[in-house]
Amino acid sequence: MSSGFDNTIGALNTSLNLRLMNQNVISSNVANADTPGYKAKRMEFEDAFRQTLGVDGNLQMEASDPEHIVVQSTDPVTPGIVEDANGVESLDGNTVNRGQEMARMVENQKLYEASAEMLKKKLGMLKYSITEGGGNR
Repeated sequence: MSSGFDNTIGALNTSLNLRLMNQNVISSNVANADTPGYKAKRMEFEDAFRQTLGVDGNLQMEASDPEHIVVQSTDPVTPGIVEDANGVESLDGNTVNRGQEMARMVENQKLYEASAEMLKKKLGMLKYSITEGGGNR
């Protein structure tokens, strides 16, 4: 039996994992900002997140009866990491814009922190419902 509560926790967990992967890609770009010929990379975060949540346009199996078991994929999502098509090549062939990468890093960090805070609140509500709000005893 799956509830919206479980789905939310799963989605927030996925978001945290994907944000961590994205931070690693951005960090790699910053670390290679002075490497001749290095091409900046981007992680296709939104596509990977949609795929994980099952809202990527692919049809999912539907249960026609409440007793049916809905199978959800447990395959790990591997987000696409591609060269940044918007990168401007410098004289040495490098396409990293350090300022843009730092801005992306800050944005990604803020979104990671927001997901972590929402997960903390959801788990706090779950703890409350188990310990305090469990009903009459």
